Amino acid sequence: MRHNDCMDQELANAFPRLAALEPDAARHFTQAARLAAIPAGTVLFQDGSACTGYVLVLDGAIRVQKVAENGREIVLYRVERGETCVLTTNCLIGRSDYAAEGIAETAVRAVSLPAATFRSLLAGSAVFRDFVFGAYATRIADLLVLIEEVAFGRIDMRLAGWLAARAGGEAVRATHQDIAVELGTAREVISRQLKDFERRGWVTLYRGRVEVRDAGALGRLAERM
Repeated sequence: MRHNDCMDQELANAFPRLAALEPDAARHFTQAARLAAIPAGTVLFQDGSACTGYVLVLDGAIRVQKVAENGREIVLYRVERGETCVLTTNCLIGRSDYAAEGIAETAVRAVSLPAATFRSLLAGSAVFRDFVFGAYATRIADLLVLIEEVAFGRIDMRLAGWLAARAGGEAVRATHQDIAVELGTAREVISRQLKDFERRGWVTLYRGRVEVRDAGALGRLAERM
């Protein structure tokens, strides 16, 4: 199997919507795309740097964050398998520089598309255009959730306290929507925070229930309120 055939198959698995590209667009994409292996810890872009290509992540995670002058950081989002970076899309469309930084949180395998090819496909392929703007809209929704979290309180502390109070050796049987109603917030906010707790090893998420693995850590976070 040729190198491009392998890459095409991986792309189809991670980004099934791209399998519907028009024949000319598919050829243009394949001819320009390059497979990249990025070591963990690599800085992919910085605040103020130029954007040179469109990245589609096959494996791993890229952390996109904003760093203030005083050194304080906020994670805006992560780009994982089957996802693209909304800031990159914004920079390519607006021909502007990055306004945040991106770091490979783990080893990353990705397909990189040159800026010129991205713009050509965006102009000439309805399928590619729908894919790009669909991903863009999803990420914007995530960022609005983040704004709610930052502007209206520490939902992480409230959620930690709620879970710790119910950690009696059995899984907490509640959907993300149930918890959102209890805490007076949006389901998306709860889902985002629970995924962060799972990443830290404090909980394990199942359909309709949350297993608390480290009640002590949750309790310590809740006590900071």
